[in-house]
Amino acid sequence: MIRILIAEDMHLLREALVELLSLEDDITVAGGVASGLEIVPAALEHRPDVAVIDIDLPGLDGISAAAELREQLPDCRVLILTALTKPGTLRRALGAQVAGFVPKDIRPAELAAAIRTVAAGGRVVDPALAVVALEAPDSPLSQRETEVLRLSASGAQPAEIAERLFLTYGTVRNYLTSAVTKLGARNRVDAIRIATESGWI
Repeated sequence: MIRILIAEDMHLLREALVELLSLEDDITVAGGVASGLEIVPAALEHRPDVAVIDIDLPGLDGISAAAELREQLPDCRVLILTALTKPGTLRRALGAQVAGFVPKDIRPAELAAAIRTVAAGGRVVDPALAVVALEAPDSPLSQRETEVLRLSASGAQPAEIAERLFLTYGTVRNYLTSAVTKLGARNRVDAIRIATESGWI
């Protein structure tokens, strides 16, 4: 039997997934959670073979939760369900080493097949989502600009970023300014949004 954990914040959809997947002879639902923060504790309790995770969860997004899960329980494979088709999303997911990435409107039989493939050690990536990712442009940001913008996105102030990266305050401000300019953003917040949606940070 393939033991799965389902992470979906919409109660109706989570219950529907549980019902549909419970009909499969070789799949058993070990647990279900409604937020990203509940995934790792539930996985450590239930020890699923596959975690089926919605990408857009409260508390902690699905990809960040998948990365955390990989650290805590490396034997548990992750299948991401997404309604988002932003080019950076698949890149982030692959960076977190998820095993599957499929759209939320997938047919139940296809979802069950994807779970089996992932459980067997394979990888499943929806072709349409892959095309969106492949057609996305590369990041115009340098490695240091990316690093500074990523820390800024986490809430760190320029002085704190300077201390963490062993840079001067002025240098950090320059990197942030150049990132805003390169991305054609209105300000730092807008630059973070653009870079995040593009999967560059």
